[in-house]
Amino acid sequence: MGALNGAEYVTIDELPNPRDNHRMKVSVLPLVFLIFYEVSGGPFGVEDTVKAARPLLTLMGFLVFPFIWSVPEALITAEMGTMFPENSGYVVWVSSALGPYWGFQQGWMKWLSGVIDNALYPVLFLDYLKSGIPALGGGVPRVVSTWCLTLVLTYLNYRGLAIVGWVAVLLGVFSLLPFVVMGLLSIPDLNASRWYVTNLDDVDWNLYLNTLFWNLNYWDSISTLAGEVENPKKTLPKALFYALILVVLGYFFPLLIGTGVVPLNRELWTDGYFSDIAKIVGGVWLRWWLQAAAAMSNMGMFVTEMSSDSFQLLGKAERGMLPEFFGKRSCYGTPLIGILFSASGVILLSWLSFQEIVAAENFLYCFGMILEFIAFILLRIKQPTASRPYKIPGGTVGAILMCIPPTILICVVLAFSSLKVMVISLIAVVIGLVMQPCLKFMEEKRWIKFSVSSELPDLDNEESIHTLMD
Repeated sequence: MGALNGAEYVTIDELPNPRDNHRMKVSVLPLVFLIFYEVSGGPFGVEDTVKAARPLLTLMGFLVFPFIWSVPEALITAEMGTMFPENSGYVVWVSSALGPYWGFQQGWMKWLSGVIDNALYPVLFLDYLKSGIPALGGGVPRVVSTWCLTLVLTYLNYRGLAIVGWVAVLLGVFSLLPFVVMGLLSIPDLNASRWYVTNLDDVDWNLYLNTLFWNLNYWDSISTLAGEVENPKKTLPKALFYALILVVLGYFFPLLIGTGVVPLNRELWTDGYFSDIAKIVGGVWLRWWLQAAAAMSNMGMFVTEMSSDSFQLLGKAERGMLPEFFGKRSCYGTPLIGILFSASGVILLSWLSFQEIVAAENFLYCFGMILEFIAFILLRIKQPTASRPYKIPGGTVGAILMCIPPTILICVVLAFSSLKVMVISLIAVVIGLVMQPCLKFMEEKRWIKFSVSSELPDLDNEESIHTLMD
């Protein structure tokens, strides 16, 4: 406690957080599985890579791609997330470097790509069950099932992030166990020569790159939950490291088993094919177990993605970027309006196909990541002495060099996008560019109530930050 021109102030560390009275903090183990489900959730949905590029390129992709994309994104998330341990996550990163206008655009593109991404999981859920329950393959039963599933999983998010975290742990263990069993049973039938099959003249590069990119991105999504994490400055980097190992192993070994145990038939390698391989290896009982695991995995991915999306809206509202009602929490401490908005977006997008959803989500996500890389480098230049509880070694030059390979990859992914996906995505970007000034106009006219915008702290003099009190 101190005084400034007669007014008392307290440092940020001394300020009580009223929200702490009604929420549980997330510890390391649940956070690892929350990240796991933000990024992966297991090998469900990777089958199209084999169809697009055959086994050799697929296996190489899931070994090499993490070093080009996942590792840099996870490292940036660890550094920036510990600098700004609050729920607005990457929004405040970009706002600090480029200003609130671009911070808003970052939040809009990432939220929209997250909602589009979340629309995939009910689709994958039903794709794995339709071989056992054919009625779920289309028509009214599929639509009704999608809506019911969305409502049930939305309720889980409403009940609280701590519950979501431990649900993610249980679902993660249950989802990966059948692949361990399948691996053990398949050892006598593995044929290593099948892993080397490739043909560069017949690769569907658009499908291959989009599927790889979709399965190995979203490491930064956990940053929007940083304000709900127990001791984020230590917990977040540790959880990201463990999750990275879990994600890579969770993709590579099931693909190694699947491509090595059955002769290649590219047309069969589509969503849900792992359940057919399970039947070949272990019988009907293993197929049912793997189908149940796939269903549970997609539930886990849905609830973690919705948590990230809804807490991002809450964080933006607390910073005055969105109307105040977005900051409303339920009695469980969850972002009530953010959850409702995110669930509505999922329902509206549920009619799209798997490939269309992946392509549109990747396009918007790429734009957001470009802003993140720029913000990361600019903060290294503008705020070199800022407190960074976790700092990537190599200085500013190293930071720039680390961002070059993933930036090239972003350009390649964007170049392979179809005209339809590109047009729809660019329209969504333009909506965000117009929406921010419209919201500011409504704030000035006092048509909608906004929270008082939080000033970004002076990162070079963190200890001197204080809050004036009447």
